[in-house]
Amino acid sequence: MRFQLTTVLAVASATLSIANPTWQAEQSWAKSSGGHSTPEHTSPRPNVSCHPKTPHKPVPSSPSRDKVCYVKSHNDSITDDSTYIMDALHSCNNGGHVVFKEGTKYMIGTALDLTFLNHIDIDIQSYIQFSNDTTYWQANSFRFVFQNVTSFFKLGGNDVNIYGGGTIDGNGQVWYDLYASNIYTLRPVLFGLDGLKNSVISNLVLRYSPEYYHFIANSTNVVFDNINIAGGSKSKNLAKNTDGWDTYRSSDITIQNSVINNGDDCVSFKPNSTNILVQNLWCNGSHGISVGSLGQYKGEYDIVQNIYVYNISMHNASDGARIKVWPNTASALSGDLQGGGGSGMVQNITYDTMLIDAVDYAIEVDQCYGQSNLTLCLQYPSPLTISDVVFKNFKGKTTKKYQPEIGTFACSSTSACKNIVASGINVLSPNGTHSAYCLNVDESVLDVKCGGPYLGFN
Repeated sequence: MRFQLTTVLAVASATLSIANPTWQAEQSWAKSSGGHSTPEHTSPRPNVSCHPKTPHKPVPSSPSRDKVCYVKSHNDSITDDSTYIMDALHSCNNGGHVVFKEGTKYMIGTALDLTFLNHIDIDIQSYIQFSNDTTYWQANSFRFVFQNVTSFFKLGGNDVNIYGGGTIDGNGQVWYDLYASNIYTLRPVLFGLDGLKNSVISNLVLRYSPEYYHFIANSTNVVFDNINIAGGSKSKNLAKNTDGWDTYRSSDITIQNSVINNGDDCVSFKPNSTNILVQNLWCNGSHGISVGSLGQYKGEYDIVQNIYVYNISMHNASDGARIKVWPNTASALSGDLQGGGGSGMVQNITYDTMLIDAVDYAIEVDQCYGQSNLTLCLQYPSPLTISDVVFKNFKGKTTKKYQPEIGTFACSSTSACKNIVASGINVLSPNGTHSAYCLNVDESVLDVKCGGPYLGFN
């Protein structure tokens, strides 16, 4: 499953055939080489490097492991294998190599606290699925303090390598249908990180998460490489809030060389995300690469700083590059997503080289997130500042949704934003225009035709 991205155009052509979302996750796995039983073996640890951009910290490096533990399984897609999994992880912790065996199916029906992991390789060659017991998971999944986030398991510790080419299936359909009937349903994220450091997660297939695919909290120096994400609903009820990665109170995170087919942010930098590199991604059906949302909670000071986003291929999306900030007044995006009044800063953000293909806004800077009343938003401008932001080397075509505009640069006051620059923006709407809605920004450094009317925010 090794997958390398070199240019955005190569990404677009190379991945269309391998990243088509399907509701045959288990069947697809069974038909693949990984779905056939083989003698027990370990996978070589991938040699992960960061290219062409390099993160602030070197890629974590681990010594060889001196013990191997093969995880037992009932292999019936029904019986909970959590006890077998925990036994293997405890037995091989502190210097071992845990193997989810190729050709074997594992079922997880118990919330797993994995924050004890230390100096360990987790080799997922198999098919892992979480149970569809929504009542159990809502009562027992791990809760984070941000936006009602919960997770099937909580992954933390030091020097953890996860790889192997296997499939992890969140059994999302039952959650998509349940959320449609009750928006207060607590839907687990597929990968919940809490306090993970000096670790690499690579070479995995992730399918049908109930909500986000990754929530990265309180973590530092973690690299994600060669992750294949896909999932959608087979019913009329959409798979909502299925962000690829959300970072929160974390630093020195790298996300690269991956394919994402989802229904929300491809990557989102939530409050207190710093020193993050995102490069070489192919995103389809998403809400873009987003800073935020920020300023949601009154009394909280949110920071997103030192972010570099490079070489992104964005297809069939609401946004390419996006910054979304709540205004300084109570607002509601939906019944279960409300806020406004928080402060903070967004600083030193670069979006460099992005292919835009059927995207509503190539660039969207919005300090009125969740507030449809623009007059009210401007009456209560956000105290969260945005500065030193660069958008450069964008190419492609938007949809007709906001035609003739290809972007919006909207700050809620003249003091809220400074030094927002856009250069090399070779993006056109379907009718060939290059316009943008610009409000309270320096129009002289924006390579778009400002002066367009307000047509709305995503």
